[in-house]
Amino acid sequence: MRYAIQWLRSLLFSIQMYIMMPIMALVYLPFAFFTYKAVFAFIKAYANYCRWTLGWMVGLKTEVRGEIPTDECLIASKHQSFLDVILIVSTATNPRFIIKRELHMMPIFHFFGTRMGNVPVKRGDRGRAISKMMADVKSGKIAKGQLVIYPQGTRIAPGVKAPYKIGTGLLYEQTGQDCVPAATNVGVFWPKRGVYRKPGVAVLEYLPRIKAGKPRDEFMAELEQVIEGNSDRLMAEAGFQPKG
Repeated sequence: MRYAIQWLRSLLFSIQMYIMMPIMALVYLPFAFFTYKAVFAFIKAYANYCRWTLGWMVGLKTEVRGEIPTDECLIASKHQSFLDVILIVSTATNPRFIIKRELHMMPIFHFFGTRMGNVPVKRGDRGRAISKMMADVKSGKIAKGQLVIYPQGTRIAPGVKAPYKIGTGLLYEQTGQDCVPAATNVGVFWPKRGVYRKPGVAVLEYLPRIKAGKPRDEFMAELEQVIEGNSDRLMAEAGFQPKG
């Protein structure tokens, strides 16, 4: 019975979360045509709304630790579910994401994503997309901020191992920017798939930055070590025990 009630609470949360996205977008839309500040105001307001409703509707509180980056840098984050996206959006100054081109076909994602400087990519076209993004920042077409990338390329469930893709290392070299790793345990509470949301405290932690200029292989080894080690620590803190 307790599981069924929690599942129903989770379902109601998910329904209202997706209903509120276009409603809030319409409120900010007239202002977003004229200034990117309104774009970031919308995504932060929506992310904070999701965190607030998640707390009282589902009993899942959220916490962000570490020094939040405010300068131009890369954020390389563990990706377990949509919740880690919400936590980054709600805290980073001007975050933009490398995302699948298919997501940009949705009207809300296309308009606000383009205005905030998201980088839609298809296989083999990442380099050109990144170069355009950097040129748009220099020209003032989009705001300076943090480029968010997921080194494993997709959502990874707790306890599952997946390789870190070299694209993050290439991006680190190409941009010449510091990289702020981020660890999380959100997948323990908000799974990769499914409706059920578990009560507790989901954490995203910004870790000490890796300075620009390191050799690519050294950077990738350090990045994987700090993200995986700290994510394991946060998941253990949340009571997660890997199988086997």
